[in-house]
Amino acid sequence: MKEIRIYVEGGGDANSKARLRIAFSRFLGPLHDAAREKRIGWRVIACGSRSDTFTSFRIDLPRYRDALMLLLVDAEGPVTGGPAEHITHTDGAARDLAAVPDEQIHLMVEAMEAWIAADPPALSRYYGQGFQTSALPRHKNIEKVPKQDLFAALDNATRGTQKGRYHKIHHAPELLESVASGTVRKRAPHCDRLFLALEEALAAGDE
Repeated sequence: MKEIRIYVEGGGDANSKARLRIAFSRFLGPLHDAAREKRIGWRVIACGSRSDTFTSFRIDLPRYRDALMLLLVDAEGPVTGGPAEHITHTDGAARDLAAVPDEQIHLMVEAMEAWIAADPPALSRYYGQGFQTSALPRHKNIEKVPKQDLFAALDNATRGTQKGRYHKIHHAPELLESVASGTVRKRAPHCDRLFLALEEALAAGDE
């Protein structure tokens, strides 16, 4: 393995994509650092729309045979089966990825906002005065919280702050950098799955 390439759903213009790339690399910080120490390339590719993310990943799969290629997208709903099965049954744009091994497909369940909402103290520090921690979901497994409820909770928690209501483009990258990945892993099993996959890949590089 010469390189790790993570294709992430999200970002709009070039600036927001750059911010998201940095945010994910910082959220995955210890893994990024480990890859650098082993002289393994590291790239987070913020692809924009969901359809564009599937397309970029599919096109690049045969181009980077020496790389660990990972896809990371919102689940958009509850997950009951494997990641490949989930995206190919819920999103027509992903049907040509049915043959991709589950090990290469990772989900934010039900959306990236679950990772953000998993660490209330970090959000409180970011938003400051007026932030309502009590509005956030308390479910131990935050992946059980429906997407619409996550967004509603973030809106309610932030509406009285100086930064204003939660905004995906303006706030999400900075929040992703702020939350503690260890805390998120404890409340989001699919986030933990991504970390474990990368940890195993990096450990295999020592063999």
